[in-house]
Amino acid sequence: MSNPYFRFKQFTVWHDRCAMKVGTDGTLLGAWAEVHGRTRMLDVGTGTGLIALMLAQRNTEAQIDGIDLDADACLQAQENVQQSPFGTRIRIVHTPFQAFASTVTEPYDLIVSNPPYFRESLKCLEGKRRLARHNDTLTLADLLHTGKTLLAPNGRIALILPFAQRDDLQRTAENEALHTIRETRIIPVEGSSPKRLLTELSSLPAQAIIADELTLEDRIHQRTTAYRQLTQAFYLSENSMSKERSKD
Repeated sequence: MSNPYFRFKQFTVWHDRCAMKVGTDGTLLGAWAEVHGRTRMLDVGTGTGLIALMLAQRNTEAQIDGIDLDADACLQAQENVQQSPFGTRIRIVHTPFQAFASTVTEPYDLIVSNPPYFRESLKCLEGKRRLARHNDTLTLADLLHTGKTLLAPNGRIALILPFAQRDDLQRTAENEALHTIRETRIIPVEGSSPKRLLTELSSLPAQAIIADELTLEDRIHQRTTAYRQLTQAFYLSENSMSKERSKD
């Protein structure tokens, strides 16, 4: 039986009641998204609350809303938040994104999402996991269209997606007049092809897109120095990295 919680340096994430467990994707996005000067943030599909907690650790001034469709996930996220040092700065709301957007009166500096993206894969039978992994309830187009309406003038949307959806992302962003500011191609093992894409979008075009690559493991499956540096404020040890990796 898998461990019902995952311990980070400053907080613990319980995930036994959540369809999607702590994994590399969420940790990457939480560590990578630019938080400097961004004090009002929204985590769409917060799940366990992992990304919201990471953002709160990285920016001590931030007020963060985390929303999710899954009632059990929201209850567990709320418990994780309350037991963390950041409980007064994170609000968890059980609501669909579009319904939540209609209630927002103050724009966000940063919107993050590790969205449901297994659009063309065989759908799993278990209901909550299906809801968390597929885009039946929130398409990429919906996410970007609604997200843009909630952004401050210099706000950004940060996502992690399968690299295979990069072209679709670019077309969808162009339709919404959103511009790529940063992107990082995630290579799981040295010498392999990119598997994930970290991307940051803005309504304001960049003079030059910041583009790079991040390799997670070397050829003998040890975490690379670059990945260690990105996540060093969170992981307790190499052993904890290995446990998190098994939940992808």
